[in-house]
Amino acid sequence: MSCEPPSLTYIGHATVVVDLDGARVVTDPLLRNRTVHLHRYAPAPDFARVAGPDAVLLSHLHLDHTDFPSLRRLGEDARLIVPRGAGRLAQRRGFRSVEEVAPGETARVGSLTVTATPANHSGFRPPVGPVALAVGYRISGSRRIYFAGDTDLFPEMADLGGGLDVAVLPIWGWGRALGPGHLNPQTAAEALRLLRPSLAIPIHWGTLAPIGVRPPDPGFLNDPPHLFARHAARLAPDVEVRIVPPGECTSLVL
Repeated sequence: MSCEPPSLTYIGHATVVVDLDGARVVTDPLLRNRTVHLHRYAPAPDFARVAGPDAVLLSHLHLDHTDFPSLRRLGEDARLIVPRGAGRLAQRRGFRSVEEVAPGETARVGSLTVTATPANHSGFRPPVGPVALAVGYRISGSRRIYFAGDTDLFPEMADLGGGLDVAVLPIWGWGRALGPGHLNPQTAAEALRLLRPSLAIPIHWGTLAPIGVRPPDPGFLNDPPHLFARHAARLAPDVEVRIVPPGECTSLVL
């Protein structure tokens, strides 16, 4: 399946590709079939859909969001926009175009404006650091798109709304339970009441599970977005929820 721009492709986990106004932005690229103790159960990434980004947005330094082998597939000259405190690590790993941003700071990507936003999540990279901020991003052009990264609910989300077209929200993780700093299907639906987007696309589901867990046994792979949609219908009925399976895309012609 292919979609003409403007479009969003959900590669899996927190990796999305936004093709908008002649620019391509990729978030938190994870392009391998295994990372640390996690195995990919979603379809293998179609690299052609990720290649040639004008910018790569990294939300935080956790290993499943800042994956240097995946980033190297995009090239060491790829433009990385990273949270404040993460730049030195990326430069030490050989990346030559690295820009740090803190919440409220912006970067231009072609005709798009990318603004870092707060996130309620740990920025520590295990096992020994460093510590950097955790952020989300608002991508503004002919569409206004909020990519939350990893975050828990926080009241200031209300300040991120206002004319928001699309909210790309994490709704789950890779295990049977979520630790602090994460949205679940219900709290992600509660976030919609603060953000007030026209369209919500759930991510951070259906991709990874610990090695040794075999589908279809783990319902957490495919059930969370449907639970999110049910909560959203109750808590934010004016918001369209569009479930995009890993590896597929959707038009952003709203």
